[in-house]
Amino acid sequence: QLRLVESGGGLVDPGGSLRLSCTASELTFEDHVIGWFRQAPGKAREGVGCISSTGETTNYANSAKGRFTISRDNAKKTVYLQMDNLKPEDTANYTCAAVRNYNCRGYVHAWIQYQYWGQGTQVTVSS
Repeated sequence: QLRLVESGGGLVDPGGSLRLSCTASELTFEDHVIGWFRQAPGKAREGVGCISSTGETTNYANSAKGRFTISRDNAKKTVYLQMDNLKPEDTANYTCAAVRNYNCRGYVHAWIQYQYWGQGTQVTVSS
């Protein structure tokens, strides 16, 4: 069983940055694609992006392209979501998820494919 824990959320001004972390507690972390999702109150869950099991490839939702960067350190069993130039519409609860696969192509929005989920961390962008 893969357990995921997110951290790094908080309150930030528009235009600011945050880095979220997703840390796993299972030795087979390096066999899993990791995706980031977010959900704002009253809205549907939205895919943000994902990273392949080795970290070689990433894919992003249009809303994240150019502002968000996903990376991973398999030795630390951690995936990062660097968010820059944050906007009020980025306000949401951010959750990481894992699925046992190599390539994350096709997994950005496919939340139903993911097997393991964290509890989420709140990001609020407001002045």
